[in-house]
Amino acid sequence: MDLFGHGEVCVKIGFLGGSFDPVHFGHLIAAQDVYEQHKMDRLFLVPAAQAPLKPQETQSSAADRLAMLRAAVEWDSRFEISDYELRKGGTSYTIDSVRYFREQFPNDDLYWIIGGDQLPKMHLWKDIEILATLIKFIFLERPGHPAKAAPTIPGLRLLRCDGHLVEISSTELRQRARNGLSLDYFIPHKAIVHIREKQLYR
Repeated sequence: MDLFGHGEVCVKIGFLGGSFDPVHFGHLIAAQDVYEQHKMDRLFLVPAAQAPLKPQETQSSAADRLAMLRAAVEWDSRFEISDYELRKGGTSYTIDSVRYFREQFPNDDLYWIIGGDQLPKMHLWKDIEILATLIKFIFLERPGHPAKAAPTIPGLRLLRCDGHLVEISSTELRQRARNGLSLDYFIPHKAIVHIREKQLYR
């Protein structure tokens, strides 16, 4: 109930998916940009079990990726973590996750957050026309990287977000860890501690 007894208030909820292997400041700045510019009430980070268009991307266990995410954001009340895709296992299709979140939050305003570079590939997403009816999309456009147009998808609702230019790649960070180079200033410190303790990416 809201303060005036008018029933439940419609809440704006964003979802940012990814492998998060490892989580880095690029992910977190993107989440913050959307949270602030689109005035989200809640924002979930959703680690994928296995991304359908990047099947070889995941190198750490689900437990380690979840632990790194928790270490990175547990202090920040703006962000929450959903382990739905990790618990479900297998290939993480956005349509399955959105159907699940739609059941959890039937009356709320839901937004799936993507990078601007994903727009041209959206027609390849599983059941994209159904997905377009269930959730709105926010794409991040970074300075100097104008997003290419999305293919025509009936009912697709696209919103833009100004992203910061943060060139950090999880692949590069895994390579740095293998080479014994510092991960400082790329990854939140508590997540680095987990990587060191578990000797990930060695």
